[in-house]
Amino acid sequence: MRIHVKRVYSKPSRSDGRRILIDRLWPRGLSKASAKVDFWARSAAPSAALRKWFGHDPAKWDEFQRRYHAELDAHPTAVAELRGAMGSGTVTIVFGAREERFNNAVALAAYLRKRPLPADER
Repeated sequence: MRIHVKRVYSKPSRSDGRRILIDRLWPRGLSKASAKVDFWARSAAPSAALRKWFGHDPAKWDEFQRRYHAELDAHPTAVAELRGAMGSGTVTIVFGAREERFNNAVALAAYLRKRPLPADER
């Protein structure tokens, strides 16, 4: 499986594969039709408290990833739902933040790459 990360405001393309939004809130000013999101993984997004604490501060990046990955580990149902929506082809995790390097989608992609599906769940 190929996992890409892209701003939801960027133009969708065929090479995106399945587009999965990983934000708790719908991106401002964007219609659902123009976003072309296949699945909204709201329950796998960081908690509101974690998101507010982080504030896209690069100095907090490592700790944010650690805390977010711990939240994901604590919610296996949300992760299983997300993985089910991903399917087996190319996936693009889309996000609404302006910050393109330090955001929850980048952290989620790293989490998914480090924890591939067990062979019996593929």
